Amino acid sequence: MYTIEYILQKAKDNDLSKQELEIISEAYKFAKKAHDGQVRKNGEPQIVHSLTVAGICSDLNVDAITIIAALLHETYSLSDISLDIIENKFGETVKIIIDNLSKLKRLKLTDNNESSSIYLRKVLVGISEDVRVLIIKLADRLHNMRTADALPEDKRKQKINETMEVLIPIAHRLGINSIKSELEDLCLKYGKPDVYEEILEKLDDSRENLANSLEEMKNSISEIMIEHGIEFEIKARVKSVHSIYKKLSAGKKWSEIYDILAMRLIVPTESDCYLTVGLIHSKYRAIPKRFKDYIAMPKENMYQSIHTGVFGIDGHIFEIQIRTPEMDEIAEHGIASHWSYKERGKPIQAIMEQKLEMFRNIIDSNIEEQSDEIFARNMKEEFLKEQIYVFTPKGDVMELPKGSTPIDFAYRIHSDVGDQTIGAIVNDVIVPLDYELNDSDIVKINTNKSAKPSKQWLKFVKTAQAKNKIKSYFSKKDRENYIERGKELLEKEIRKQKLNISEVLSEENINKILKDLKLTNYDELLLSIGSLRYTAVYIINLIYEDKKSVQDIMLSRVNKTGTFKQNYKNDVIVAGTDNILVTLASCCNPVPGEPIIGYITKGKGVTVHKKGCANVRNMTTRLIDVTWNPNLEETNLFDVKITVKTNSLVNHILEIVTKASLKGVSINSIKEYNTDISIDYEIILKVKNNNNLNDFLDELKNLDFVMEVIR
Repeated sequence: MYTIEYILQKAKDNDLSKQELEIISEAYKFAKKAHDGQVRKNGEPQIVHSLTVAGICSDLNVDAITIIAALLHETYSLSDISLDIIENKFGETVKIIIDNLSKLKRLKLTDNNESSSIYLRKVLVGISEDVRVLIIKLADRLHNMRTADALPEDKRKQKINETMEVLIPIAHRLGINSIKSELEDLCLKYGKPDVYEEILEKLDDSRENLANSLEEMKNSISEIMIEHGIEFEIKARVKSVHSIYKKLSAGKKWSEIYDILAMRLIVPTESDCYLTVGLIHSKYRAIPKRFKDYIAMPKENMYQSIHTGVFGIDGHIFEIQIRTPEMDEIAEHGIASHWSYKERGKPIQAIMEQKLEMFRNIIDSNIEEQSDEIFARNMKEEFLKEQIYVFTPKGDVMELPKGSTPIDFAYRIHSDVGDQTIGAIVNDVIVPLDYELNDSDIVKINTNKSAKPSKQWLKFVKTAQAKNKIKSYFSKKDRENYIERGKELLEKEIRKQKLNISEVLSEENINKILKDLKLTNYDELLLSIGSLRYTAVYIINLIYEDKKSVQDIMLSRVNKTGTFKQNYKNDVIVAGTDNILVTLASCCNPVPGEPIIGYITKGKGVTVHKKGCANVRNMTTRLIDVTWNPNLEETNLFDVKITVKTNSLVNHILEIVTKASLKGVSINSIKEYNTDISIDYEIILKVKNNNNLNDFLDELKNLDFVMEVIR
């Protein structure tokens, strides 16, 4: 059980100042008073939980702020203490951390994707403000999972779901492996207790069977190290239950898992790591393909070590990991080591700063995404997907999701590099920009200051960062174009009405319009005109209190459905009969002017299809000749469904409606479909005939933002 004395001693060992130790003591007293009389579900006083969370954090060698916030992390949510009081007593940073933790506590993750997406967003938003939010949350969850016996089954299932879906993957990505591994084992223990116990029993047997071999290897390697005068520390490592479970689930047999027991050698320097692996290979036969150099090429979570597999003295296979003390701490604590090295001024600090900054940048570039599910998908692609490691020509390592392209690489370097990319060279070979990068590729990006991004890039880039930078570029460009267009339309209308531009656009009138339309500045007004949200006529009339919005007019046309025709017998002539029920097929929506064929449907009369419709193309029976009535009434309208695919993320409904209105086409309904690269539309039209329809479709195809119109 953790005590305040233990926490203070750990803080002192980590060179925290006397003043920081005093504030930690004060935070403990504050938390103890706030939680007085509160008891957890397992019967322990609430303050025990606060001490445990702070103790777990202090074992990670964190800073004073983290320990203070850990002690106080539930004072706000479980008492009447306000955030203002916490801020006044312990500072703004502590308050922000506790506020973010409280927001996470209120969320309940269920089995559905939407809930998981919202939870992931909240966790990542909290981390983007301060990564210490995650460290404390992990410590909090670890203690909760250690005491999960006291939870009801549904609550325990919820905690397991949150932990496996969100917290563990992020902990892995940031290298906090000491907590991540225990959380994985606890989730397996409570989620699949029979499997957990079976693996644990086999693991104990293996440990017992290999104990003598392991001790013999330790002694032999120790002799080698002493003989060559290399300082060292040797540890035994037992593979976690969950890691074994993953290998068994992937189809491996127990006898094929060679690294159940491993040895870890801690040596002073990087040079000693390479010297040590050479000495071990000279003594023991190395296993091909079991050597991995994570020092030269660190994992995405900053993990560094040399791994090698060798045959031991008695033939057993052993994995040996060789690393420096700094590498060992980062392997266990990951980004939590940030503050430890910050205080000690180690060179590794620069790497961690870069890692944290990149992590924040990726989150920040997606933070404004309105859809929680799209945000979650982007983040999972960035953080939770398998990663590759590629090099710049100078030898710097860049990590990217598998499947990334040179464009993703360019934007990872800098947004300007991405925007100005004109070509790429991979391993001294010119490659297309949609080339899929592989591990260890050396990538050079060719740029030109006058170059611009292409919307086609959105079809193949993989990182959310690249997608958002490209979208941002075109959103800004579209905005500029719309503002310029809005200015031209407004000034043209003012001149058309023979008004004085300076009088109409006086400061007083502009402020009135901005207030009435709830816009913040003149550019927004011009943007709304240029994008056809409002017409120039409407803006001018607004000055004289005529507030009927053109948007309301247009959308009312879209929403006005009218009465649907049930029988088209007067529109279609059926050969050899009259007074028969006639319907137009919804699969092809024939309209007057198009060749048609009838299909006799039992009990439902004749269904009229376009000739060549896939649904009647191969039929030879029950077909009947039909023709359009040459004396159709002018008021008759016919439904047609079209899909408009665009290259734009700007909403263009009003431009489509305007074109329809000019061509005498009614719009019955519009549905929007958002993709990563565009907004597409499914539209139900009402047209007079084929000429009316084709005129409108030709107008649509001429619009800059329209890529394709499908009927």
